[in-house]
Amino acid sequence: MTTYLDMNATAPVLEEVAELVRTMLLEEYGNAGSRTHEFGAEAKKAVEKARQQVAEVIGANKSEVIFTSGATESNNIAILGLKQHAEEYNKKHIITTKIEHKAVLEPVQYLQTCGFEVSYLDVDERGLIDPQQLRGLLREDTVLVSIMHVNNETGSVQPLSEICEVLGEHDPYLHVDAAQSFGKLSMGLENSRIDLVSVSGHKVYAPKGVGALIMRKRGFIRPPLAPIMFGGGQEKGLRPGTLAVPLIAGLGLACEIATKEASNWQEHAQSLKTTLMAGLDGLGAKYNGCDTSPFTLNFSVPGVNSEAAMVMLKGIIAVSNGSACTSSSYAPSHVLTAMQLDEERIAGAIRASWGPMTDSVPVEQIVNTLKQLQC
Repeated sequence: MTTYLDMNATAPVLEEVAELVRTMLLEEYGNAGSRTHEFGAEAKKAVEKARQQVAEVIGANKSEVIFTSGATESNNIAILGLKQHAEEYNKKHIITTKIEHKAVLEPVQYLQTCGFEVSYLDVDERGLIDPQQLRGLLREDTVLVSIMHVNNETGSVQPLSEICEVLGEHDPYLHVDAAQSFGKLSMGLENSRIDLVSVSGHKVYAPKGVGALIMRKRGFIRPPLAPIMFGGGQEKGLRPGTLAVPLIAGLGLACEIATKEASNWQEHAQSLKTTLMAGLDGLGAKYNGCDTSPFTLNFSVPGVNSEAAMVMLKGIIAVSNGSACTSSSYAPSHVLTAMQLDEERIAGAIRASWGPMTDSVPVEQIVNTLKQLQC
């Protein structure tokens, strides 16, 4: 049986979460916007409970949480939603990094076509930014700094506390794409200097199709986001459309479980990672990224091409060689390219990722298969 090691792409739903979603779909199916009967009232109650559960992961207030379809939509609202404010105050400079997910890079690139200027932070060979470069790029007209927490390809963890310290009392809003960390590796996200946090449901063992955007208030004022879609007054007017109550309830429960279990999950994940690395060390593997998440290992084995490896590993493990959102593209990884790794190392890069449902990793089979490709 194939061992699934691609949980950075998507992960299975926790059993308790799946059962709750099923119940909400079949028995408690009211519309949270219906005010005239108990079905609607119960649905709204479920949504507000989930809002609290999501907020508690990072010590936010439930009033600061809006629900979306996932981190991609949350990123778009956080970035494009500032356009009107930026134009009104003539603050049209954005800072981001070269290794962001396309769900950040493409909205930013769109704003460039609208007259915005974008500065891109470099990363070193570890996949980490230099907070001092950020300090040097800040300007009076900088409206937004958008930096992911944990990279989806390498697992490199950006130094959020140092980033927040550099921003200090500067005005720009700080947006963090926390798709790969929220609930699993949340340390740092509780920093009140982070204004906007994007959350993905299916990366924290909730269903696909649901996420959240946490909008911290400065004082009593929330970030000045304008809606990017129209057609209803839901979610403080920022995200119109009937709320997906079953999915939202599932996300809430997943967040509650994560709050209780995160340290156990991290310990288990690190054990799997250490075991796999011990086997790969014998092949002379190089590890792409540093200070990485225990849930991710990106590695290159000398003499082994990742495409050939994935073919040979079919039936043993399911892994990837990049982001699932760009898997149809054969262009070299923009993340590993930004890290200035050599072409052979990039061509050989394989990403393995796991979670609490991963009992073990078939290290011996993996090593023996890769060894054949080295010959």
